Amino acid sequence: MTKPMSKIEKLIAELCPNGVEFKDLGRLAIFENTGVDKKIVDSEQRVRLLNYMDVYNNKHINRDILKMEVSASDSKIKNCNIEKGDIFITPTSETIDDIGHAAVADENISGAVYSYHIMRIRLNEKNDTAPYFISYLFESDIIQKQILKLATGMTRFGLKKSKFESIKIPLPPLAIQEEIVKILDSFTELEAELEAELEAELEARKKQYEYYREELLTCNQKINRKTLGEATLLTNNIKWKDTNKTYKYIDLTSVSREDHSIYEPVEIDANNAPSRAQKLIQKDDVIFATTRPTLRRFTLIGNNFDGQVASTGYCVLRANKNIVLPKWIYFNIASNVFNDYVEKNQEGSAYPSISDAKVKSFIIPIPPLAEQERIITILDKFDALVNDISIGLPAELSARRSQYEYYRNKLLTFEPLNNNY
Repeated sequence: MTKPMSKIEKLIAELCPNGVEFKDLGRLAIFENTGVDKKIVDSEQRVRLLNYMDVYNNKHINRDILKMEVSASDSKIKNCNIEKGDIFITPTSETIDDIGHAAVADENISGAVYSYHIMRIRLNEKNDTAPYFISYLFESDIIQKQILKLATGMTRFGLKKSKFESIKIPLPPLAIQEEIVKILDSFTELEAELEAELEAELEARKKQYEYYREELLTCNQKINRKTLGEATLLTNNIKWKDTNKTYKYIDLTSVSREDHSIYEPVEIDANNAPSRAQKLIQKDDVIFATTRPTLRRFTLIGNNFDGQVASTGYCVLRANKNIVLPKWIYFNIASNVFNDYVEKNQEGSAYPSISDAKVKSFIIPIPPLAEQERIITILDKFDALVNDISIGLPAELSARRSQYEYYRNKLLTFEPLNNNY
C-alpha cells in the first residue's frame, strides 16, 4: 500500500499544497427523500424498486440488484428516477451506526424508482466531484462522526435532510478523488475476496463444530436421562416492595444471538422497574428466551450478573450441581436437538413462544460429572476456535476489516485549506 499512498501524497503536493477546501454537501448536490412506497395500485405503472436493503448491502447499484416490483404514478416515476452517478444513502436506522450506508448507481435504470426509506443525492457538477468518492466518504470517520453528532431519535435514529446537507466534506481536485477511488476499489475487491475465503472456512468450521457437539451430546442409551426440570432447582422472583436496591436488568434484547453475551443491561429499581422485570438470577444460571424462542437468545450467567434481574421472557435453568454442570445445560440448550424441540413446541404466529414448563420438559442425557466435564472441555476449545474474536479465523477477519478501515480513513483525511473546516 506504500506506493499508492505515495502517489496520492505527490498529487496533493502538486495540486493542493496549501490544503483542501471543505464544503457543505448541500452545496454540491440535491438531496431528495420523497421516494415511492412498497405497494401496488392497479391504476399505476409497474416499476422496479430500489429499497433500503439494496443500498445497505451493496456499494454499486445496477438493474440486476432491483428485485422488488411496486407501482408508481407518472410524476413519481419522473421525480424518483435513478440515473448513473446518483448516490443513495440510508438516512435512518434502529442502530445509529447504520446511518449513512451509501451506494452509487452504475447506470441509468429505466422503469425503476427509489424507496421512500432511502435518500437520493444527485451531484450538481459531476465533472468536479466523483460520486464514488462521496460514497467512500460516507464510510469514513470524517462523515460518520458528524452523523453521530447530528443524529436524533429514541428507538429509531436518523438525520433530517437539512442536517445531511450541512455535513462538511473535503473536496480535493477531481484527479485526487479518482485516484483515491481507484485505490479503495482495489483494496475493497481484495478484502472481499479474502473475506469470502475466510468466511467459507469459518462456516465449514462452524458446521464441523456443530457436528461434533451433537455427537458428543448424544450419549449412549445406557446413560441416565432426565428432564431439565428434574435436573434444575427452583428459582425465585424479586419482591420489589421489599428492596430499595438497584439492579442490572436483562431484557429480551440484552442477550446477543450471535455470541450469546449480555450487552447494555438497563439499571432499574423499585420505582422504574418494568412489569416483566421479575426473575432473580445468579452465577451459573442458564437463561433461555421463551418469546420468539427460535431466535436462540440464551446465555450462561457470569459473576457480573450474579444477583441481578431478568425478564419473565426468560426461562431460568439453575443446575442441581450434584447431578449436572451448568455448562452441560448450556451446551444442550445450544444443540440442534433442542432447537428442533423448540420449533415443534412453540405456539403462536406473530410472536411465537414456548412455556417454561415445555422448556423444562426437554430430556437431556446425564452422564457422570467427570464425563460431563471432559466433554465440556472439548466443546469449549472448539467454541473458542470458531467464535472467539481474539483467535483463529474471526481474528483474521477482524484484522482485514481494521486494515481496510485504517487505509480508507488515511486516504480520506486532508488538511483543510485556510482552516475552513
